[in-house]
Amino acid sequence: MSSRGEFSSRLGFVLAASGSAVGLGNIWGFPTQVASNGGAAFVLMYLILAFLLAYPVLMAELLIGRATKANVVDALGQVARGNTGRWVGGWGIVTVSLILAFYSIVGGWMLAHTIEAIVNLLGFEQVSQWLLAFSLERNLLFCAVFMALTVGIVSGGVVNGIERWSVRLMPTLFVIMLVLFGYVMTQNGAMDGLKVYLLPDFTQLLTPDLLISAMGQAFFSMSLGVGTMLIYGSYVSHSENLPRLGAAVSLVDIGVAVLAGLLIIPAMYVALHNGVQIFAEDGRLLSEDTLIFTVLPSLFATMGVVGGVVACAFFLLMSIAALTSSISMLEVPVSYVVEKHNIARQKTVWLIAAIIFALSCLIIMNFATLFGFVIALTTRYSQPLLGLMLCLFAGWVWRRNEILQELKKGDALAEQSLFWRIWPWYVKFVCPVIIVVMFYRSF
Repeated sequence: MSSRGEFSSRLGFVLAASGSAVGLGNIWGFPTQVASNGGAAFVLMYLILAFLLAYPVLMAELLIGRATKANVVDALGQVARGNTGRWVGGWGIVTVSLILAFYSIVGGWMLAHTIEAIVNLLGFEQVSQWLLAFSLERNLLFCAVFMALTVGIVSGGVVNGIERWSVRLMPTLFVIMLVLFGYVMTQNGAMDGLKVYLLPDFTQLLTPDLLISAMGQAFFSMSLGVGTMLIYGSYVSHSENLPRLGAAVSLVDIGVAVLAGLLIIPAMYVALHNGVQIFAEDGRLLSEDTLIFTVLPSLFATMGVVGGVVACAFFLLMSIAALTSSISMLEVPVSYVVEKHNIARQKTVWLIAAIIFALSCLIIMNFATLFGFVIALTTRYSQPLLGLMLCLFAGWVWRRNEILQELKKGDALAEQSLFWRIWPWYVKFVCPVIIVVMFYRSF
């Protein structure tokens, strides 16, 4: 095993990489997009585009990571043979750090709501109200707690930190989702939501807005472009068949998104049945933060004591989803500093976490100005451009024979595989065009 650390098992890698991909984007973003874009028609296009766009870009990251066995700056520097790659790698580190700065604020909200559900069950009303209030103190405290949990996992390293906790947290996430889905489906109104989710309106199937939204969701839900998958790829053994591992990660990520929709869309219609408003004035389903922090808590409130337990399980689910993504984000700058400056891992983790937490504090203290701005800057603009650069490096700059030799390490017959016949030209021509169109449309 290399001194860098390496995943000890195939399952460990798949669950860690899936955990990175499965974040709040899957559990609140995906159902929201479904609700806003014609229900099942969106689900169908998302499933198609996840494999047409997200999987090839995911494979570019994993291949670059494993071939170079390096942090994101050195990896892209090696592939591009110069400073252009290093600059792009540095840009990726800045982007992922900014994403983690706002993500840890939202993760903190999830933790606060989880504890509030427990406190509410115990009857401590004043504490419950403080936990729900959007105050500076609450936001700072729980952002710090969320960051400390992330630090605790990442400081353990690849096997004893990231892999060990991913193998625990991801199955827990699945179990909570399935139990909640089972419970919601016993409630009045759930079948109406299920029909909206599963029966496509084919008239909307090829509308440009739906296609762009599905493409964006597929791309962002796998946390592509910012180096998290590249780093995890660098911790994979050369003996593994990478295209299969990448497909497994994609399937788990898509599965969680689809399951989240199966849970949340029927839950919204249960809320409607219980007298909770789920539609905005323009007739659209309420979405994103309104859905998570207003519609669903109002639903839980109509369920009595059981509602408290369901609320606790739901926000615990959201906290786990946030945490499995945040550990991969923190690993990107940590791996760079550990390898380039030879500083001990634990010291590095605390140092970088402190810098990112300082950025989070800055956002919290200037919330109205900075929160939306940082999200748009990173996820709408920087992430797709980084994804485009990765496609250009993998498709145009990296020597084709080197890619094939890397694939052959895990599969001697890689040259005859369907993956090798399609992927090189696909990532060279198709993916860049799709990303540019998506980027242009996002304006």
